[in-house]
Amino acid sequence: MKHLYKFSLLLLALLLPVTALAHDFEVDGIYYNINGTEATVTYRGTNSWNHNTYSGDVTIPTTVTYGGITYSVTSIGDDAFESCRGLTSIIIPNSVTTIGRSAFAVCSGLTSIDIPNSVTAIGDWAFGSCRGLTSIIIPNSVTSIGSGAFSGCSGLTNITIPCSVTSISIWAFSECSGLTCIKVASGNQTYDSRNNCNAIIETATNTLVAGCKNTVIPNSVTAIGSSAFSSCSGLTSITIPNSVTAIGNQAFYNCSGLTSITIGNSVTSIGYAAFYGCSGLTSIDIPNSVISIGESAFCYCCGLTSVTIGNSVTSIGDFAFSNCTGLTSITIPNSVTSIDNYAFQGCSGLTSVTIPNSVTSMGYNPFSECSGLTSIVVASGNPKYDSRCNCNAIIETATNTLITGCMNTIILNSVTSIGDGAFFGCSGLTNIDIPNSVTSIGYHAFYNCSSLTSISIGNSATSIGSNAFCGCSGLTSVTIPNSVTYIEDHAFYGCSGLTSITIGSSVTSIGDSAFDDCYSLETVKCLGTVPPVMASTDCFTDAAYNRATLLVPRQFVDAYQVVDYWYKFAHIDGWGSVGRGDIDGDGAVSIRDVTTLIDAILNGNNEGIYVESADLNSNGRLDIGDVTTIIDMLLNDIE
Repeated sequence: MKHLYKFSLLLLALLLPVTALAHDFEVDGIYYNINGTEATVTYRGTNSWNHNTYSGDVTIPTTVTYGGITYSVTSIGDDAFESCRGLTSIIIPNSVTTIGRSAFAVCSGLTSIDIPNSVTAIGDWAFGSCRGLTSIIIPNSVTSIGSGAFSGCSGLTNITIPCSVTSISIWAFSECSGLTCIKVASGNQTYDSRNNCNAIIETATNTLVAGCKNTVIPNSVTAIGSSAFSSCSGLTSITIPNSVTAIGNQAFYNCSGLTSITIGNSVTSIGYAAFYGCSGLTSIDIPNSVISIGESAFCYCCGLTSVTIGNSVTSIGDFAFSNCTGLTSITIPNSVTSIDNYAFQGCSGLTSVTIPNSVTSMGYNPFSECSGLTSIVVASGNPKYDSRCNCNAIIETATNTLITGCMNTIILNSVTSIGDGAFFGCSGLTNIDIPNSVTSIGYHAFYNCSSLTSISIGNSATSIGSNAFCGCSGLTSVTIPNSVTYIEDHAFYGCSGLTSITIGSSVTSIGDSAFDDCYSLETVKCLGTVPPVMASTDCFTDAAYNRATLLVPRQFVDAYQVVDYWYKFAHIDGWGSVGRGDIDGDGAVSIRDVTTLIDAILNGNNEGIYVESADLNSNGRLDIGDVTTIIDMLLNDIE
């Protein structure tokens, strides 16, 4: 920025005609400009590129007399000694209050300088590129240090900034490769320290507010300040001593060259985006002292393969490990109570996660886009949450409920229920097998899974929740097993691709709009010998009533033709034959008929049984002889 500034001034100087000298007068080889009764030391001639104007040892007087008038020397002007490489020492009087912009820039022969107690401000680039300068004392009178004031002073080895300084501008000590530590008083403005080769420590709070690739953090430091090492690309390793209790927001943000870090065992908090973008890190141990991991703390640390989290951490913040694509395993300790929104989003290499009983709060999509995960086991009490596009299955162990899943999910046989909203809006899901272990399918379980084309429902499910398959427009056929007794409201609402439905024999009621807006239906096959109760006329859409064929057990066609609201089907046909031994009226004699008959005899449960067909020995009652007869029919294929 400085060089661009200089180039612009030079170009301007070349283009404009020279009409006056920059100085008003000269006394004893020093050039001055006057303002009232005050004089400012300046450069000779018309511009500051008259190099080597000053050389050797220079003493600036407190006052200067010219033309019979005595002036007080109060400032060293902009560019006054710039590029005076022959200047070896200078004495500045106590009358001077300001040192101007680039006043001593590129004075490579200067090795030391005493700034008097009268000076209150050091201008931008005032000592820039004074590579021979090895020490400087800044007095208590100084309140501000300008941008790049000591930039490029590679020979500077120590500097003390007093309590009076309240503002340090950007790049003030950039490229000072000889400096290892600078101490500043509390209240100094935190500044951009990119490429600084030093550590800036705020003494009152013992906070390191700026550092870079050469920084060794002393034991006096108790906190790493916000953005202290932000974008320090040259930083490769760092040790945070045991004295440090907090790592601030964006402390090591985008330090892409950082490959190793040791975190002391007194750190209690890791701030927002503290290690964001540290792509060179491969592993990290978070000590037991840490209580909280902040939002985006390790986001985009794509080189991380393993993380050990100490057993005091209670919360993992939003996006904390988001897009750590190299992460293959992580152990979450029993101390953690909350895993926040998108905490592990995009960790595509993650293959296993164990979530302990202590976790009672899970945010929105904490494991979304974790394509390597197949299942995650969580304890009872973890709240159910929206899992759109998650690539895993979250199982609540105490209830054996699958509370979230996605396109890669294989439902384990340990699962007994599909939780509310488990696959809500999972647009990538194309097919799913619900095992026989599942007894219930929850509210909104597969809501709006528009790519779902096939589903197999196990024969233990007893209920299908409201809106369970609502909006699954890719489904073309569905078989509801005989175990189901209740289909809730809007269960298959808007399944516009459905052409056929088979409703199991045990379904007793169908909720409002359960199959409404399924306007492509061509066949509805109902196995029940007693027509299920429809909640309203809207259970099916008018297009289905008018076009689809309703198939029911042949001997019960009459019953369906008169009961609400089955009678609305314009086409009702019977299926199967009512023959001897066809106890359940499905048109075939099978082992299920034996089971149904035994149940009727032992428990007096005649519901759904065509009694004449069940009374196989024609003695007017159901008894063990009927069972024997039907078994004989099965074994010997007797009609």
